[in-house]
Amino acid sequence: MALLRLSIIACAFLLFFPQTVVRGQPSMPPSPPPSSDGASIDLGVAYTLMFVALLVTYLVHPVDTFPFNLF
Repeated sequence: MALLRLSIIACAFLLFFPQTVVRGQPSMPPSPPPSSDGASIDLGVAYTLMFVALLVTYLVHPVDTFPFNLF
């Protein structure tokens, strides 16, 4: 009976002790706001990909092989 009571007290101590340790420490200061929201980075990536797609289009379809005379 004493062993059961000791094990229950030990389990309760192991469950609740970490909470008391965490509560005693000061909280972390808030993080600074982000310098950019990422929209400008996304826009730069989008423009780069569109420029690469334009270059690939002109490399795959050169003007010389176009059947119509535009100019």
